[in-house]
Amino acid sequence: MSAPTLPVYANEAYTDFTVPANRQRQQEAIAAVRGDLGRQYDNWIAGQATQTGQWLESVNPSQPSEIIGRHAKANADQARLAVEDAHAFFPIWAATPVEQRVEILVKTAAILRGRKPEFNAWLVLESGKSFAEAEADTAEAIDFCEYYARQMLRYASPDPIVQMPGEKNELVYLPLGVGVVIPPWNFPLAILAGTAVAALVCGNTVVLKPSSETPIIAAKFVEVLREAGLPPRALNLCVGSGSEVGDTLVTHPKTRFVSFTGSREIGLRINELAARPQPGCIWIKRVVAEMGGKDAILVDEDCDLEAAATGVVQSAFGFQGQKCSACSRAIVHEAVYDEFLEKVKAKTEALTQGAADDPGNAMGPVISAKARQTILAYIETGKSEGTLVTGGGSSGEGYFIQPTVIADVDRKARIFQEEIFGPVLAITKARDFDHGLELVNDSDYGLTGAVYTRDKTRLEKARRLFHVGNLYLNRKCTGAMVGAHPFGGFNMSGTDSKAGGPDYLLQFLQGKSIAEKIL
Repeated sequence: MSAPTLPVYANEAYTDFTVPANRQRQQEAIAAVRGDLGRQYDNWIAGQATQTGQWLESVNPSQPSEIIGRHAKANADQARLAVEDAHAFFPIWAATPVEQRVEILVKTAAILRGRKPEFNAWLVLESGKSFAEAEADTAEAIDFCEYYARQMLRYASPDPIVQMPGEKNELVYLPLGVGVVIPPWNFPLAILAGTAVAALVCGNTVVLKPSSETPIIAAKFVEVLREAGLPPRALNLCVGSGSEVGDTLVTHPKTRFVSFTGSREIGLRINELAARPQPGCIWIKRVVAEMGGKDAILVDEDCDLEAAATGVVQSAFGFQGQKCSACSRAIVHEAVYDEFLEKVKAKTEALTQGAADDPGNAMGPVISAKARQTILAYIETGKSEGTLVTGGGSSGEGYFIQPTVIADVDRKARIFQEEIFGPVLAITKARDFDHGLELVNDSDYGLTGAVYTRDKTRLEKARRLFHVGNLYLNRKCTGAMVGAHPFGGFNMSGTDSKAGGPDYLLQFLQGKSIAEKIL
């Protein structure tokens, strides 16, 4: 089978919702999806739709009385069956020509592109994303499919290696086996799609355990994969609790690798569970983990202060701060501290907040009542650790929290050190640029960060000393683009796997060196 000819990769263009026709089209898609709410969705295990009689109810965080859908909950026995059947099907899928696997990803991207307003609508309703944030999520899912398709063709025809005299030498890349993929709720389409298709295009079979907060989007994406031609047994959809289903999947002796995106606490637990040898397990399980951040933007005295304030507010409060890349700390040179604070306060208070399906709102709700309670508790702690500048409140039926800015925060404060995962920004004063670098690096995490300065020498110093996996200079610290900003962090932010980069697929492949003596 000849390799498909694919055009040069380019990121998916975003829909401009300032254009009335585009906004109207998206509102019509939301109305259409609302007509499909409340359905029941099955798990997909061993090539069959399955139920247990137990259901997980998904709600609209902007309006929790609105039921998005009910998804079947798997149990431990179904989780074991999912891994065992995926293991049995692995040799068949691994032997499927690379070109055929690649074509499935390209078709998946085409289907998503054609149904973009619909998937945006599901994201708005189930995860509380604004139109723009939903568009970025869907576009990134398309990008992952297109980018990993091209990267797999590259690994299928690797560069030649050194040839020894009298030998034919080659290095080939093989799939690993069964992968357990555990994506988060905050990018319920993009990260779910990216982590799943990366493993699949390499020839691995997958057991997908999506977040219980956004199971309907997961079910919709699995439908797209099947429509694109993915064999039913190549991917199992296994929605269920982490303690029962998640632990069973991770510890199963036939699980070859785990790809996880989520909290530090759960990521470390998965790493620990996966490392324990189980009877019948003949490999060291790989763990790919992205575990969050406590991301900082350093604002120097010599910078475009207006641009810096805009970048900080966008990074802190986009999708209500529920991004692992979100700016939760602003470290500001004392010479511009007061002026910067005024600008951030004004820009924050200008943000509109309300139901995500209203395109006039820049901010929607946080994901759940539990998340709201946790974030509000951090805000109360922050009030005793610094000066409340603006925000801090919560009101309405939905899970809304005002964008909150707390200034004069010490480096030992909890809101300086702990990931909050909500619309809370801590601002700390730095004596000078070097002190600012010391403060941004005072963290267990190391995911993203940014620097605003006109001083080229200081930019170069930041390149060397700002210890994060994704560093941005004179721009915001969110919005990594597939192919351009390979994504992953240092320290407790994870394994630095660089999703959306040229090396990412190596997480799901193993190299085999073959030397043949020429007779």
